[in-house]
Amino acid sequence: MTATPKAVNRLIEAFSRLPGIGPKTASRLTYYLLRSGKEEALELANALTELHQHTVLCSICCNISDQDPCSICADETRDHSTICVVEDPLDVLAIENTGRYRGVYHVLHGHISPLERIGPDELRIKELMRRLEGGQVQEVILATNPTLEGDATAMYLVRLIEPLGIKVTRLALGLPRGGDLEYADRITLAEALAGRREMH
Repeated sequence: MTATPKAVNRLIEAFSRLPGIGPKTASRLTYYLLRSGKEEALELANALTELHQHTVLCSICCNISDQDPCSICADETRDHSTICVVEDPLDVLAIENTGRYRGVYHVLHGHISPLERIGPDELRIKELMRRLEGGQVQEVILATNPTLEGDATAMYLVRLIEPLGIKVTRLALGLPRGGDLEYADRITLAEALAGRREMH
């Protein structure tokens, strides 16, 4: 029985460290790249190399960008008096895809999680607080995830921001469109009731 080449094992291990990819998927990806030829493997290698060479963190909002400041922070047509605080860069994309938000963002790069040993100092909270010092910001929208960690992060930020006299809001939570009430859990239903609005 022949041993697996070291290069193959190394790539399987590298893929396995990525979130959501187990050993079987890592093996499938590795053998796909072996079969597909050198060009596709080199294209992937070049893309991975360029990922860090051609991206920066925006010095204002901490989002990942190819320029500093990022295109959103540099856009003078956006409402710079409203900051939407999110956990990850992917959250910015999700909100931008709605086409309904014209303010700016702040990316925390995570959430407070004592179990994972992630405290406020590991997040981009100091950078957010510096942005709020100038008096230009009128509203901070907390768009952290509806999880225990996301809620804890939001509550921590509320305690820091409210004394500054800035309006703090939270994204509405509740029932997904197209869902049946009978399948909604108790917490989701409670949030939907609390976040109800008047019909016009």
